[in-house]
Amino acid sequence: QVHLVESGGGLVQAGGSLRLSCVASGDTTCISSLGWYRQAPGKERELVAVVFGGGSSYIAESVKGRFAVTRDKPNNMVFLKMNSSKPEDTAVYYCNAGGQPGVRCEYDYWGQGTQVTVSA
Repeated sequence: QVHLVESGGGLVQAGGSLRLSCVASGDTTCISSLGWYRQAPGKERELVAVVFGGGSSYIAESVKGRFAVTRDKPNNMVFLKMNSSKPEDTAVYYCNAGGQPGVRCEYDYWGQGTQVTVSA
């Protein structure tokens, strides 16, 4: 099993910055990708950013140019730097690990989430 723990959420004013961190533990050989999803009240969970096993990354259009995702592979960590925050970025942010293919690992793993609130 893989255990993911997020930190760094909180309250920030519009235009401000936050840095979210996620550390993975357990059977980390099961991890392929590491990234972030978010879920705002009344909305579906959406992908924000991800770093794939080979090192390439994806950033959602809604945050491109404002957010940056980085991965510390040796230490099983992933970070989300949120700049120029907007009230619409308010959501619970979840760390997600994509599992390695095969029967031993799960399809993916989730952290418990960290609340980010951007005030106008």
